[in-house]
Amino acid sequence: MEKVQERIKTAQRALAKLHELAVKPDLSEVERDALIQRFEFSFELLWKCVKEYLYVEEGIDAASPKKVIRCCRELGLLDEGQTQEALQMADDRNLTSHTYDETFAQAVVERIRQYDPLLQFWLDKIGGAR
Repeated sequence: MEKVQERIKTAQRALAKLHELAVKPDLSEVERDALIQRFEFSFELLWKCVKEYLYVEEGIDAASPKKVIRCCRELGLLDEGQTQEALQMADDRNLTSHTYDETFAQAVVERIRQYDPLLQFWLDKIGGAR
């Protein structure tokens, strides 16, 4: 459980950094790129945190982000709408690390702004579920 707590704290710090830029209305190009990168590492930290939580607390060994998300739906940690949004978030995370173009960057920034509260909600669910 100690490892889960450490991962939760790390994810909380990452999400706080993501939130700083996600709520900023007008981003420079550098800030936009920073927001995308913060999203990438925040998503990675969070799904791995939830993966560890599922293993320690529920005995579930889920090896991929999408499997973790689906397990959270099955356990009631995410509802159906949140699950669909989280699955889209996983797809966007994969695209941000492999694709870069101006139009995509602008579109994904708007989606990241929408993902910001879901990421925090998801972390709160495992942080408060003990």
